[in-house]
Amino acid sequence: MTILEITSLSKHYGEAAHRTDVLTDINLKVAEGEFIAIVGFSGSGKTTLISALAGLIEPDQGGVIFRGKEISGPGPERGVVFQSYSLLPWLSVAGNVALAVDCVFGAKQRSERRAITEKYIDMVGLTHARDRRPAELSGGMRQRVAVARALALQPEVLLMDEPLSALDALTRAKLQDEFAAISQQEKKTIVLITNDVDEALLLADRIIPLTPGPNATLGPEFCVDLERPRERAALNRNETYIRLRSEITDYLMDIGAKRDAEVKTDIRLPNVVPITHAETLPAVYVDAASTKVEDRYLAFSQVSKVYPTPKGPLTVVDDFDLTLKKGEFITLIGHSGCGKSTVLSMVAGLNRISGGAIVLDGQHVTRAGPDRAVVFQAPSLMPWLTAFDNVALGADRVYPRASAAERRDVVEYYLSKVGLGNAMHKPAADLSNGMKQRVGIARAFALSPKLLLLDEPFGMLDSLTRWELQDVLMDVWARTRVTAICVTHDVDEAILLADRVVMMSNGPNARIGNIMDVDLPRPRSRKALLAHRDYYAYREELLAFLEAYEGGADPAPQVLESIKQKRAARIARQATGAHIEAAE
Repeated sequence: MTILEITSLSKHYGEAAHRTDVLTDINLKVAEGEFIAIVGFSGSGKTTLISALAGLIEPDQGGVIFRGKEISGPGPERGVVFQSYSLLPWLSVAGNVALAVDCVFGAKQRSERRAITEKYIDMVGLTHARDRRPAELSGGMRQRVAVARALALQPEVLLMDEPLSALDALTRAKLQDEFAAISQQEKKTIVLITNDVDEALLLADRIIPLTPGPNATLGPEFCVDLERPRERAALNRNETYIRLRSEITDYLMDIGAKRDAEVKTDIRLPNVVPITHAETLPAVYVDAASTKVEDRYLAFSQVSKVYPTPKGPLTVVDDFDLTLKKGEFITLIGHSGCGKSTVLSMVAGLNRISGGAIVLDGQHVTRAGPDRAVVFQAPSLMPWLTAFDNVALGADRVYPRASAAERRDVVEYYLSKVGLGNAMHKPAADLSNGMKQRVGIARAFALSPKLLLLDEPFGMLDSLTRWELQDVLMDVWARTRVTAICVTHDVDEAILLADRVVMMSNGPNARIGNIMDVDLPRPRSRKALLAHRDYYAYREELLAFLEAYEGGADPAPQVLESIKQKRAARIARQATGAHIEAAE
């Protein structure tokens, strides 16, 4: 039975020359008890759509029908959870939920209203924190309050607008599992807006893409025929999941590519030498055998970081040992607080080493320098300067012996390679978040660094923009083969980028827990990776490793070795199967 129906819905903002047609001719029927996920790019109109379903905005044409009647405004039968929590800071958890309950169920006895409040606080696992105020809660706990508040209204339809996009990967995974359990327990009709394909596959019965705006409309729907409950690691062995994930990803990347056709350029990179590549090599470099320096281009030797605290010294990173070959790409992955960014900040020279040593190209790392380029989660551009000028700031410093024309060519070359050939003279303030991060990547490569350091460079971007920039990064890196380390929470990103994935144990006293060699062909793209038969074996190993360390656990070496052996056995089986198919 259809409970919610969108018919020929269109919506625009502004008028005349400033008019933007956001949504055009949206049509959708949602059955009672169904879980629908709508996925799309940032700016495609997802929030406008959810606001129309909630009755918070009025469409230009068409409308939304709930149980046979067109809605004319918000109502308690449609609960909403937004990306921002919108909690009242002076009220406790119980107070925020009770406020909504009292508004909707004012005719009920106080004891009944209290029972409803307590039921949904308990359902989202916040009974222990019922008397805390929002300032005392983590981001994940605040979002739980928002979910409890929406559920406590006992709506027939729950509308969720990217409720988890601002959370770290571990917290997000936990809340996804809770949403899955609640949807089955409450038997709610749910419409989820998300940019995360994996989140949609884990939760939804149907996935429907929203094409890029302006004039966004719904694309082809994908039926998620997967049994519940759905477990992340197990899904990596499910052929239906693998097929659906590939089909949805391919569709979204194709429509994204049509939206962002790259500008062709004939700019060539001039043959200039940066100041960081000294003509006279240090004695320690010359004395060492050539092969040794190549193999130990970057070396972490028993590196540790200790912070003083009122309760005594706190060892965040302990005995971190790792060597990188020249041109190698390493990713660091682990749960929040495991010291990944601390390791990166120490090799960048931005954070003093407490113990041990870091040696790059024969030189001890003691301070920051242009031989190490860093791309942070936030690109930190000068907003009053253009994209070109932001990149030129670094290029002018590291190429002092180059002519102005040569330095200009360096800047233009890398900006064009990251897809900003037609936007390099726009002020940074006028660029989208994704475009700003493209500038950050161009700026880093333009320094021609000995070492490229990336600290969750795409963590603030939606999943679909992140895919695009990962491929941009891979394309530019393939031209330079600069030695690189990337900190990430994203399992797919870790595999896509790396020659080796370094998995860190939980902090404090975090150290390397496992190292996974990624034997997948280069050049790599997300599409090519999804099509490779071994990709999901690597993915399963990373997910199993993160699960082993979840909640601060300290798994035995035998457990970690077992995880590695499972991946090796799966790849061996798949290789045997491929040989059999080829022979047939």
